[in-house]
Amino acid sequence: MPSIDALADRLSTYLGNDQVNLVRRAYFYAEQAHDGQRRRSGEAYVTHPLAVANILADMHMDHQSLMAAMLHDVIEDTGIAKEALQAQFGETVAELVDGVSKLTQMNFETKAEAQAENFQKMAMAMARDIRVILVKLADRLHNMRTLEVLSGEKRRRIAKETLEIYAPIANRLGMHNVRVEFEDLGFKAMHPMRSALIQRAVRRARGNRKEIVNKIEESLSHCLAVDGIQGDVCGRQKHLYGIYKKMRGKRRAFNEIMDVYAFRIVVDKVDTCYRVLGAVHNLYKPLPGRFKDYIAIPKANGYQSLHTTLFGMHGVPIEIQIRTREMEEMANNGIAAHWLYKSSDDEQPKGTHARARQWVKGVLEMQQRAGNSLEFIESVKIDLFPDEVYVFTPKGRIMELPKGSTAVDFAYAVHTDVGNSCIACRINRRLAPLSEPLQSGSTVEIVSAPGARPNPAWLNFVVTGKARTHIRHALKLQRRSESINLGERLLNKVLNGFDSALDRIPVERVQAMLHEYRLELIEDLLEDIGLGNRMAYVVARRLLSTEGEHLPSPEGPLAIRGTEGLVLSYAKCCTPIPGDPIVGHLSAGKGMVVHLENCRNISEIRHNPEKCIQLSWAKDVTGEFNVELRVELEHQRGLIALLASSVNAADGNIEKISMDERDGRISVVQLVVSVHDRVHLARVIKKLRALTGVIRITRMRA
Repeated sequence: MPSIDALADRLSTYLGNDQVNLVRRAYFYAEQAHDGQRRRSGEAYVTHPLAVANILADMHMDHQSLMAAMLHDVIEDTGIAKEALQAQFGETVAELVDGVSKLTQMNFETKAEAQAENFQKMAMAMARDIRVILVKLADRLHNMRTLEVLSGEKRRRIAKETLEIYAPIANRLGMHNVRVEFEDLGFKAMHPMRSALIQRAVRRARGNRKEIVNKIEESLSHCLAVDGIQGDVCGRQKHLYGIYKKMRGKRRAFNEIMDVYAFRIVVDKVDTCYRVLGAVHNLYKPLPGRFKDYIAIPKANGYQSLHTTLFGMHGVPIEIQIRTREMEEMANNGIAAHWLYKSSDDEQPKGTHARARQWVKGVLEMQQRAGNSLEFIESVKIDLFPDEVYVFTPKGRIMELPKGSTAVDFAYAVHTDVGNSCIACRINRRLAPLSEPLQSGSTVEIVSAPGARPNPAWLNFVVTGKARTHIRHALKLQRRSESINLGERLLNKVLNGFDSALDRIPVERVQAMLHEYRLELIEDLLEDIGLGNRMAYVVARRLLSTEGEHLPSPEGPLAIRGTEGLVLSYAKCCTPIPGDPIVGHLSAGKGMVVHLENCRNISEIRHNPEKCIQLSWAKDVTGEFNVELRVELEHQRGLIALLASSVNAADGNIEKISMDERDGRISVVQLVVSVHDRVHLARVIKKLRALTGVIRITRMRA
């Protein structure tokens, strides 16, 4: 086991004596705090914080991160308060430790909810200090290295969480080495048999390929020497989980994946990278369409390199990465490399660090907009996509988006307001559907309109967590304002029947009622009424009556315009249209559902003023309404085309059509037609009746 003295010796190579002594002090404090505690393996508990600090020392992290690593379980496991740590080691270290600590005092209904809440707490701490996530990643890495002592179920649960959240975060922060180890350890814990099989196959394959690898390496080194270029050439090994993912995702055999030979060439300067590229393209033919320049356009996690694939000797494919030494360090350690290269404390974050800050800022924004912790963690998982597409704004700015992103994702990436008011898009100057996946290199232009609102259907195709969170948030606000509006109309309608109105009710009585219902604002009460959670009739009676006094039921229907939005829907069982006699059923949480007056589904509650309300259609009603028709007619050729052209001639639109034959002579066609009102429906039916062979047309109702 490593000791604190061995760690101190390593730290003295890049930290000052005072800082090393502070790390020592944190170790002895943790040793005392965890005194008597043991890990599942039987070792003293303090070996874990020491191992976590060693992982951070490999990344050359600063002394405060190392102190937090030593103390990261103190708040959670020993009952020592954050304030005590703050008094001993300062506010920064205490905040780092608190950010990594789990919420142990709260009871959660499910493991998923606990995991989501803890991640949400950590994300907020990350926004204040990004080192929180580095301490957490080092903690998780040591836990993954020592998983064997846990039960099979717990091993799989921790491995699954690591593969779903922590490995993608390490990737997002550019920490390649940590990500690879997370993935291989997680794969081994989740699928021990598969991992062992692939590992044996890789060993065999590497033994057989040694000669070819050496030959390619020699020819690449010779090619650089001829051109007078200094560079290190080395074979690049694919990790187990990467091989497994390719086999599953691309449905390839193990031999096909191992047939590709991978090399990395590391040089001193950026311009040398491009000279090397020219040299290797002269040596072997490049594969068209397989060259990627991540130096000019870095990946979202700050990764920079030139990638090319060549046809080697005997037609063997060779993958080559070309990068500088600093890029190599950044590729392996990502954001942790920022502390390695940082020259002064007041230096502005740039490159990988600035990108990581930007990502954390986006995570925090999602956290503020999300409805709950589970919704938030779902958005973060979506946002941790490893592959990117690079698209351009009309002014030439590059935007990085996850693979499969659409114009709506792009609009929200530009600005929330652009996303919310987006109505159409142009991709490479042509009008395109908002749901079309974007391709790298496309120029995307968003057409927006003031007053436009997000469409709930966008949730079916957006990819980024930011877009999903903001659409949900906007829809909730829209639903709230529409619920308040409908609730006010419902309440005033009932109050009018009692010769009163909401603005004539004394403020004290309204406040007393809000207090009784445990609500803060009158808007909250109106929203509850609009959503059907409270009945306008009951609320009106409570506002007007004194105890025991009986009030008559209000008369007169409430007029609806058909544009009430998210809180008013039309029953699928009887499909009412303007002109039909209608009634509103208040359904808890859904708002008002409009039924036909004689619909059998509400016959039992039809006259209950607490469940149903009399409705009428306003004169200015707008929109299209679906109605189902059953057409019986003699079987003939081109039947569907005849029906469609008749409906079209009456300015109707067929939404859905299905047909079954009753016998060889008569066919029954079910049509769902969208119309404006009953008059329009009569016009459609008249056109259909004019067709030869039509026997009967029936409007389908519950």
